[in-house]
Amino acid sequence: MAHKVLVVDNEHIVADTLGIIFQKLGFDCQVAYSGADAISKVPEFCPELLLCDISMPGMDGLNTASTVIQICPECRVLLLTGHYVNLIYAQQWAQDHPGQSGVLTKPVGPCQLVEEAEALLHSGNNDPSQALH
Repeated sequence: MAHKVLVVDNEHIVADTLGIIFQKLGFDCQVAYSGADAISKVPEFCPELLLCDISMPGMDGLNTASTVIQICPECRVLLLTGHYVNLIYAQQWAQDHPGQSGVLTKPVGPCQLVEEAEALLHSGNNDPSQALH
């Protein structure tokens, strides 16, 4: 069965492109354009991986990720940011969720993104390693 990935980014072109990449690689992927939109999809979809931008209007990516893992505790989280100021907060959030989360800076190539996503999906709950870049 295909891994379930929820992509969240308020920039529609980014979210849609990432969704297409993951779908073409055989993932079961849904796309959301806001934190609230993502949260509304989680109870039914229950993603195994949340791929989430940090800077979004309304509910930011860190609050979105926290809410998603409250609903689906086994969900892994890969945070994306293009703003250096957010990197510190994202890394701290990831450190608070060891083995369950990672951080990548934009722009990131599709190969690296998919490698990091697959590494998180295959990590065990007790795995202390994190994907921080």
